[in-house]
Amino acid sequence: MASKLLLLGLLINLLIVKDAQSVGVCYGRNGYGLPSERDVVRLYQRNNITRMRIYDPHQPTLEALRGTNIELMIGVPNDRLQSLNDQNAANIWVRDNIQRYPNVRFRYMAVGNNVDPNNGNSRYVPFVLRAMQNVHNAVRAAGLGNQIKVSTATYTGLLWSSFPPSIGAFRDNVRGFIEPIIRFLSQNNLPMFANIYPYYANPNSNLPFALFTATQPVVIDNGGRQYFNLFDAMLDAHYAAQARLGGGNVEIVVSESGWPSSGGPVATIGNAGTYYMNLIAHVRGTRGTPLKPGRSIETYLFEMFDENRKPGIEVERHFGIFTPNQQPKYGQLSFN
Repeated sequence: MASKLLLLGLLINLLIVKDAQSVGVCYGRNGYGLPSERDVVRLYQRNNITRMRIYDPHQPTLEALRGTNIELMIGVPNDRLQSLNDQNAANIWVRDNIQRYPNVRFRYMAVGNNVDPNNGNSRYVPFVLRAMQNVHNAVRAAGLGNQIKVSTATYTGLLWSSFPPSIGAFRDNVRGFIEPIIRFLSQNNLPMFANIYPYYANPNSNLPFALFTATQPVVIDNGGRQYFNLFDAMLDAHYAAQARLGGGNVEIVVSESGWPSSGGPVATIGNAGTYYMNLIAHVRGTRGTPLKPGRSIETYLFEMFDENRKPGIEVERHFGIFTPNQQPKYGQLSFN
């Protein structure tokens, strides 16, 4: 009996350790003076970062990942979605960008990013679901259905209500787009990807709530659920919105979350360092969120380097956690 209890304890510990290793880092390349792809992969390895997200099938990055232990979320760019509405084109895409790299540890495919009827990506709305279905079919036909999960990356802008989290709901003109996607994910036991940014949710109103430093609950929701941080509140609003459309069983992977170090009034080195450090500790633990307790939260930090060639507002160029000379911007973060 004692030996059985010991074995059970070891198995539980193994599962907890495995579950806790949930932090990845996004790797964008739109910056000046960035390291080579092989140096970037070595930087991940030196810092025990075992998950990476990239936004397109960049061949030098895929070559550099061969034979490593880094699990990969690979993106299908928005401008490829229409072409992948053809099943044969999806088969070729998977052949050329997945099957060609059998010793790369593909984990997820993000088919589209931040597609929304209400933003500059609205023209891609008609193509997301069919592209997801065709890519999923191609992955299964390649015998990789148990290894690679197919989804799309959404964001909080799709919600019309998110406070308190229990009333989370998608915008009326988003429902026709997102409901069939949620149904497809639910039917195939696939996760939803969501980009969660407390920085863009008016953090000035309560900075400790946004930075995980609040010592008292800021929001008390239905059933007495207490929210000490804005990240959990935003994530649970996504869960509530999904549940309203039949997606209560669809797990959410946080495909991006970060805080800028410059370009805005609370975009400082100190605030960004605090956010990343506390976010990592929170998602690696097994507390979960008030709505989904008792689990770690698979999360991808945004991002590895500042992308100072990005168009748009200045703040979007300052999310990197390493400098181009591969030094940590915020001291040594503990990723695993």
